[in-house]
Amino acid sequence: MNWPDAPSSSEEIPPFLDKLNKPQQQAVMKSEGPVMIIAGAGSGKTRVLTYRIAYLMHQGADPFQILSLTFTNKAAREMRERIENVVGSQARNLWMGTFHSVFARILRQEADRLGYPSNFTIYDSDDSKSLIKAILKEMNIDEKQYKPNLVLSRISSAKNNLFDYKHYLNSEELTQEDRNAGRPQFGEIFKAYSERCFKAGAMDFDDILVNTHRLFKEHLDVLNRWQHRFRYIMVDEYQDTNHVQYMITKKLAAVHQNICVVGDDAQSIYAFRGANIQNILNFERDYPEVATYKLEQNYRSTQNIVNAAASVIKNNEKQLKKSVWTANEEGAKIQVFRNATEGDEGRRIAEYIFEQKTALHLPNKGFAILYRTNSQSRAFEEALRRQGLDYRIYGGTGFYQRKEIKDMLAYLRFVANPNDEEALKRIINYPARGIGDTTVQRVTVLAAQEGLALWEVIRSARHFPEIGASAGKVEQFGIMMESFRTMLNTHNAYDLAMHVAKQCGLLKTLYEDKSIEGVSRYENIMELLNGIQEFTEDDESDSEKTLPVFLEEVALYTDDAKDKDPDRDCISLMTVHASKGLEFPVVCIVGMEENLFPSQMALSSRSDLEEERRLFYVAITRAEQKLALSFAVTRFKFGSLLSCEPSRFIQEIDAQYLDMSLASVKKKSPLNDLPGRSEGTSKTSTLFKKPMRQAPLPAADPNFVPDDLSQLTIGQKVQHQRFGFGTVESMEGSGAQAKAVVVFENEGAKTLVLKFAKMRIL
Repeated sequence: MNWPDAPSSSEEIPPFLDKLNKPQQQAVMKSEGPVMIIAGAGSGKTRVLTYRIAYLMHQGADPFQILSLTFTNKAAREMRERIENVVGSQARNLWMGTFHSVFARILRQEADRLGYPSNFTIYDSDDSKSLIKAILKEMNIDEKQYKPNLVLSRISSAKNNLFDYKHYLNSEELTQEDRNAGRPQFGEIFKAYSERCFKAGAMDFDDILVNTHRLFKEHLDVLNRWQHRFRYIMVDEYQDTNHVQYMITKKLAAVHQNICVVGDDAQSIYAFRGANIQNILNFERDYPEVATYKLEQNYRSTQNIVNAAASVIKNNEKQLKKSVWTANEEGAKIQVFRNATEGDEGRRIAEYIFEQKTALHLPNKGFAILYRTNSQSRAFEEALRRQGLDYRIYGGTGFYQRKEIKDMLAYLRFVANPNDEEALKRIINYPARGIGDTTVQRVTVLAAQEGLALWEVIRSARHFPEIGASAGKVEQFGIMMESFRTMLNTHNAYDLAMHVAKQCGLLKTLYEDKSIEGVSRYENIMELLNGIQEFTEDDESDSEKTLPVFLEEVALYTDDAKDKDPDRDCISLMTVHASKGLEFPVVCIVGMEENLFPSQMALSSRSDLEEERRLFYVAITRAEQKLALSFAVTRFKFGSLLSCEPSRFIQEIDAQYLDMSLASVKKKSPLNDLPGRSEGTSKTSTLFKKPMRQAPLPAADPNFVPDDLSQLTIGQKVQHQRFGFGTVESMEGSGAQAKAVVVFENEGAKTLVLKFAKMRIL
């Protein structure tokens, strides 16, 4: 539709818009009526939103009547600074901020209409969890069955779908879900939590949005006042809005209809947080007279990267069509790496980064490693340390600094050294076994008085009445730990660690926590066990495979970064979700395997799979100059070496944009169901013709029985459990020090310690 104030070809363009391209200028200068700006990756979205606000003020709009909603405080600050550079200090009068900060500001003025004091408290997640724990205790409900994280997550989900506890309790469908899940009292907990928050004059983060919606719904005079207050409304990252955010903005814009939303449906990746992609997909239905502008020129990436991303995202059915392009150089093809294991993947990526640093003369901060789940960081952290490359976990904690990893390592440290009192204090009542701080303090005092180690008192707790009623529990803990210690000299590091994880209750506790955080912690513990298994199976290392040796290696390469300069030059490691909004000259996307990326949990429905594809699209479009994709053909899982299929997403990239020279598998390989494709091969390469499954490959057979290698000679043909078929090229040393250099058909030359090597002589 042609709006009266739509910029015409003859309309004078303000000088500060000269740097914008034509579509950007049109989007900026369309000031009246509903506007949707579809901003492709790297297309200058923030610049357009910034200049649009500056243009409104240039045209005489009152900054007090402009509302700009963002998703992060950082984005709001940066936009305000940019606007101020254009229009001056008047930019400080804008209503600009996150949904929560802006609506909390409104609620401060209107809280009495809802029965809250104007100085209401805002509870953060820790406050909410603490209250939930108190409620569970008062209601005599088992915290193990009703995990506070899980309870809070479900309450949050209900609120963001505008279900208060009354609606919840009256919903047969929801209450039946709770009964089926073995949590029939959830509705009552929700009620108690809501009532306690209200009584305390407190709102949690979800309440800020829910109560704003309720305020506007129940008090039309208030709604009318704010509708007329905000003549212009702009929403950034509109594809990430949830249901309640959508409802609030729609109500506020109902009078003037001057609502401008900016976003990219191809980058909608937060459904797990409640984001609803339908909000942007249906915007034209909500506002039939909308003016839509597409920002399709990518200023960030090379042509190969932009085209590869486009070839992937076109496979999604639900999307707003656009043709992203770039005037940048063609650039290098996307390198695809095939690796034998996750450990090899870590080493290959570290070597690639080292090579590219030299070739491109880039600092460490020019590189990013992106993975689907936090637990994958371990292999890359270890490989980068060995390569002497500094790194940081962006938006997270280093693998060996995560609480659950420290807890598990504390168990293992104590098994190896019962005099490690710090490890003992960490594990004696985790998972909870009824040994409180008072009891631990009594044991500590008693040990000091008697001149004994804590461990000695614990093993004989029933002989010390001073310990009190918990003495039996203390001694049971001691018996359990003693049973672990008896295995120290008879079991390898992995078998012992897995036994400890299962028997101490740590694995079970984490497995039962189905919240997002709980699932992540469980995955981290499993990845630690995978790492110990890889250490145990590593026949390229001549170190003993015992628990103390593993702990020594961990201690040597664990680097506590808390004292390091956060702005130092370092490689960024992060999940793909955390990478949104960032960009790097060189990006490595790792773990490109079925059931990992896309996630196994996303394969049951088209909508979930399409979100995974959007997530991959986001990952690709973080890269400016070079992009590498990496996958492993085997990974340790639950003690077994399982085969992995390359991700379907690699197949979806047109072959002309890929360099598969380091992803090929020779025809005679025992891994022949994973052949690679060389440059120029058809997109239907046999790399992907096999059905997607997760079953052991012949070379990763759990029943593989290695031969005695004491009689191995140069020139013999061998089969390795992981590396496949090869030929012995040379040998050195003797006895326990004997090593062989074996040239494998798929993996090249490997130096193996024969004492640990798992090979058959053919």
